[in-house]
Amino acid sequence: MGAEKRMLFPTFEFGVFFLIVFAVSWELRRTMDLRKLFLLGASYVFYGWWDWRFVGLLVVSSVANYLFGRSLGYLRRDGLRKIIVGLAVIANLSVLGFFKYYGFFLESLDEILIALNLERDLPFLEVILPVGISFFTFQGISYVVDVYRREVAAERSLLDVCLYISFFPQLVAGPIVRAHDFMPQLERTPKLTQGMVGLGVTLILSGLVKKMVIANYLATELVDKVFFDPNAFGALDLLVGVYGYAVQIYCDFSGYSDIAIGIAALLGYRFNENFNQPYRSASLQEFWRRWHISLSTWLRDYLYIPLGGSRKGEFNTYRNLFLTMFLGGIWHGAAWTFMFWGAFHGAMLGIERYAKAKFARFAPPEEDVPHFLTRLSDGASWMVGVFVTFHLVCFAWIFFRAESFGLAFNYLMGLGDWSTPVQHVTPFLVALILGALAFHFTPTHLDRIVGKGMKFLPSPALGPVFGLAVFLIWAVAPEGVAPFIYFQF
Repeated sequence: MGAEKRMLFPTFEFGVFFLIVFAVSWELRRTMDLRKLFLLGASYVFYGWWDWRFVGLLVVSSVANYLFGRSLGYLRRDGLRKIIVGLAVIANLSVLGFFKYYGFFLESLDEILIALNLERDLPFLEVILPVGISFFTFQGISYVVDVYRREVAAERSLLDVCLYISFFPQLVAGPIVRAHDFMPQLERTPKLTQGMVGLGVTLILSGLVKKMVIANYLATELVDKVFFDPNAFGALDLLVGVYGYAVQIYCDFSGYSDIAIGIAALLGYRFNENFNQPYRSASLQEFWRRWHISLSTWLRDYLYIPLGGSRKGEFNTYRNLFLTMFLGGIWHGAAWTFMFWGAFHGAMLGIERYAKAKFARFAPPEEDVPHFLTRLSDGASWMVGVFVTFHLVCFAWIFFRAESFGLAFNYLMGLGDWSTPVQHVTPFLVALILGALAFHFTPTHLDRIVGKGMKFLPSPALGPVFGLAVFLIWAVAPEGVAPFIYFQF
């Protein structure tokens, strides 16, 4: 389905849609159930704009998870509750697995059978991947598991559960919202404060700049070209290209998250942040605390900790880290390159943890080292850590972005060819990359600080300021609006 049929955030269609939703929802703020029903209907319209055939799947997923939750809330026997939560997780993952991995599984099986001279006619089907299925499936699982753990009460209102799973700002690309964060907000009368308006406007503008200007320029002018045929380019184009992709995917995905959080704020709801300057991380462990925070914490709480976490010895800890990241790679897509990406991060997290533990044993006691040397050593270690971590992440991004292992290996081999003339690296693109990376070393939560400052603007001035800013962004952005990268996941 072409992008022209999709209701992308930075489009005129979505602007009109949101203005209607904004105006009507605040008119209905005193009638909570009617407001929630309207927002649910608007969410289904938004999702149906992408592909109306899958609205039914979204409804069935929401109702099924509501019923699983109600059953868990009613039952008291632990044995029955374990059976129900097991069935719920299996049902959710079965739907996700069919739509996302059916074709990949059969293609891989077909290749194996051909290699063994056991070729068979397999039941290939053209399965269309519903947009956002990974995100709303994970939200459904988290709700049911939290009810099972008695961390949240089973929701009596079907309307609230449906709205929680289907709320349009985060529906197709996250962030993954937890029930204990969102459900209580549905029970309160929403209020639109000047601070929330300032935060919403700031985050929306920040997201538009990241997506429409930085990510789109890097994609169209550099990244798409060098990853399409790495053999046609020299080392400098390829090196800057992978840096460009690191910035592109950050700006693309964090830009979507900014817009989603900003839209939710304008509707009176708060979402947790999803990115926190990840490229300033001095370790991979820190990186995963700052990158796609909603997924990282989901994998931690619903996979890593249930596997045993770090509670059952070093070997099991390394195994659990590896499995968590490997399955996180599979979540991103049905391709061997994604599996390698997840496996690489899992292996490096284990190696990093092992190295830190060994180094700590041989490090001299702090009291034996002069204070200024300790500070100097800490600063140097941080800078080296940031440099190494960033380049490990960039190495893995090559496999994440490449269409196949062959293209990924060609890309790596091309990094040794410094004889081919530069074709696409320009001062403008280098400035975009350096500027975006420099942002990671500004004060934490700078966008939220600016948002708080905007509350001091007179209310009548916010509209013109927002409109002028959007116009300027549209004026400097390249032509066209590409879908966000994470729509494919």
